[in-house]
Amino acid sequence: EDIEKLIAEFQEKDRAKLQVIEEKTSPPSPRCNMSLVPHPEKEELLMFGGEYFTGNKMYVYNDLFSYQTRKNEWTKVSVPNSPPPRSAHQAVCVAHQGGQMWVFGGEFSSHSQNQFYHYKDLWLLHLRDKKWEQVKSAGGPSARSGHRMVAFKKQLIVFGGFHDNVRDYKYFNDVYSFDLETYTWAALVPSGAAPAPRSGCVLLPVLETSKIIVYGGYSKEKLKRDVDKGTTHTDMFALMQEKKREESSDATPKWKWQPIKQTGLRPSPRSGMSGTVVAPGNRAFLFGGVFDQEDDDEDLEGNFFSELWSLDLSKGKWFPVDLKGKKQPGGERKKRRKLKKTEADGGAEGEMEVDDDDKEEEDDDDEGEGEEDEGMELAQEGVENLDLSEASNVAENVAAPSDDIFRVTVAPQTANSGPVDSVNPENVGTTQEMFWPSARMNTALAFRDGALFMYGGVFEDGDKQVTLADLYALDIHKLESWSVIIGEDRKLQEWQDPGSSDEEGAKASRKRHLEDDGDDEDDDEDSDESMEITFDDAPSRLDGEDISDYFTRTQAYWIGKAREIYEEEGETISERRLLRFAKEVCEEACDR
Repeated sequence: EDIEKLIAEFQEKDRAKLQVIEEKTSPPSPRCNMSLVPHPEKEELLMFGGEYFTGNKMYVYNDLFSYQTRKNEWTKVSVPNSPPPRSAHQAVCVAHQGGQMWVFGGEFSSHSQNQFYHYKDLWLLHLRDKKWEQVKSAGGPSARSGHRMVAFKKQLIVFGGFHDNVRDYKYFNDVYSFDLETYTWAALVPSGAAPAPRSGCVLLPVLETSKIIVYGGYSKEKLKRDVDKGTTHTDMFALMQEKKREESSDATPKWKWQPIKQTGLRPSPRSGMSGTVVAPGNRAFLFGGVFDQEDDDEDLEGNFFSELWSLDLSKGKWFPVDLKGKKQPGGERKKRRKLKKTEADGGAEGEMEVDDDDKEEEDDDDEGEGEEDEGMELAQEGVENLDLSEASNVAENVAAPSDDIFRVTVAPQTANSGPVDSVNPENVGTTQEMFWPSARMNTALAFRDGALFMYGGVFEDGDKQVTLADLYALDIHKLESWSVIIGEDRKLQEWQDPGSSDEEGAKASRKRHLEDDGDDEDDDEDSDESMEITFDDAPSRLDGEDISDYFTRTQAYWIGKAREIYEEEGETISERRLLRFAKEVCEEACDR
């Protein structure tokens, strides 16, 4: 597969389109890492791109959908000269010239995932005229995905991301601004200590206080040639413009980084958490995420979350969102409890105690939030007019195992981070009588017409990657219960895994391809010569080169062989396991 040729074919096919076609359609197919943004002038959400992995093929999209929140209808919009397929990109909408949607960066993968292509292009969709335009301007960010982009005043701000070409990777912590009036890029060099390089963080604009919040994210670094360390970041920073000095003649605004002390009941460490700002008001809502823990076999087990959090952006204070639900007769609201930790057990679970001081402080905060809510003019009709159904079953958190060859650590807290308060997940979220969306990472969140909309996401079930296509809405003014617009439907999942579910049996089957054939008179009649994988074309090993260095230098070849072995067996392998298995194949071949 020539990945650049594949992209060129997509673009050539797209150039054949001559007119805009809008047609009512069923909801989008399962996908993740797409963008979902509110239309700046209409009661609509706009979805673009994304990806879907079926177990042995990766599909990347460039289709555009419009979801009418009041009518609960989907429209597929086909516009000529659209961007090539991508995922893990960023999109924002601004109310300018009839409405604009800006798209930057992202990645494209071949079906086999042997090749990746990262974009550094910038696209503009004119919403009123239904017209795509590629905006070419020098001095922008390098090619990347997993970055974050927000609209801030009359500019776009891009932060972070990563670039991976299979052989090497790099994470970014640079900042760029794009002027929406002059169409020019500028690299920002803020003063102060910057956040560590990362991708997949949460980036939240706070227009009332003219700052941008950076929270969390994930990064990797090489410890040795074949060992990487993954870091789940839990810190928070504010990017803000410095006050202009009166004596200064420089009209260019200067920026600075400032660490933020987080307070309240904070989320446990996790990556893949999604967030969006609720406007007006200095609040954000965040959902989901995953934390990978290494087990005794040095494999990674992913713990997925279904918690909803509220963040006071002016104070950096966290609140777990506890939905009210229907009032229970004779019921009494439980006091919020704080999980105490002792220094002696190093932060292990301690007894639950009621902290009256904390209770009074939270009551004060609740009163403040009530006053803030009263001043928020939030349109409720969009959600209330939807014909929504509420599920009666309770979705449980998913804790699915996963693998990788790198270790995961939690980034150390800075001096300004404040103490970490743990939360018992059983006390966060909903009661047994209310529906709650299932655990996931990388879900799409958008705020429109007084409601928080959540679409899709992904979680792992053993070696399977389950991609969701469900849609929910939550009235953030009432905070009573999630409304189910599109329920979770496992029948939509196309996972091509005809192999045995027994992991050890699969490993034994794969190992047969690494053993010498023709010398064992007891080979059974089921042996199939077409299934034999040879390494005659393997790159030569240098004199004195150890296996670790040899694998690092030639890993692209061994990844291809590892994938070939699985495909010959009619089995599938997750990307988390592929690199580990490729190393095993290399070691077996070198020992022959």
